[in-house]
Amino acid sequence: MLSGASALLPLSGYLRKPVSAASLDEVRKQNMRMQDSGLELEMDDSDDSSPPPDPPKFDPKTMPGVTGPLGFFDPIGFSADASEGKVRFYREVELKHGRVAMLASLGFLVGENFHPLWGGEVDVPSYIAFQETPLQPFWPAVVALIAVPEIYSVFTFESPVGGERWAIRADHEAGDFKFDPLGLKPQNPAELLAMQNKEINNGRLAMIAAAGMIGQELATGNKLF
Repeated sequence: MLSGASALLPLSGYLRKPVSAASLDEVRKQNMRMQDSGLELEMDDSDDSSPPPDPPKFDPKTMPGVTGPLGFFDPIGFSADASEGKVRFYREVELKHGRVAMLASLGFLVGENFHPLWGGEVDVPSYIAFQETPLQPFWPAVVALIAVPEIYSVFTFESPVGGERWAIRADHEAGDFKFDPLGLKPQNPAELLAMQNKEINNGRLAMIAAAGMIGQELATGNKLF
């Protein structure tokens, strides 16, 4: 018994040893650090439980094609009361017409002056060229070729059952047919926006140019050059 009690004497003496003021200050500082860290954790937990912010509202003024000097140009107000799907449909229509007009404008300038087909005897304005040449049997093949991308574009529309008619889905990127064999589409968002602006503006100019070319030939009855 004595041997056991004597073994505990050093420990009891250590426990009875007085604690210095510096040690107490260190303990207080550690307690304050623990309390501060606990408060920070509680604040972080409250932030995690907060609901995520709502996605930004669709605004036609932020779409590609809104460039200077006119900026957002909609004098008739097509997009004033239109839904997001309807505005996306308008943009899809604008892109398709712009691409066709760019090809048509190039065809006016090249096709009327360089026409090696059918013996090179096509020497009439473009708007009546198909009547003066054996192009009539060729048009069904052209229509069939054009119908291929148009059929796939049907799946970009909202469902007519319970959905809005003539409206494009929000997850569809306007004018994107997943066809880029040369890899011209930029991966950088800023470069992609710049390319989209160029395509839309060139398409708009081409629509005006093609209409002017057709109007001039209808008025004069002659080729442009």
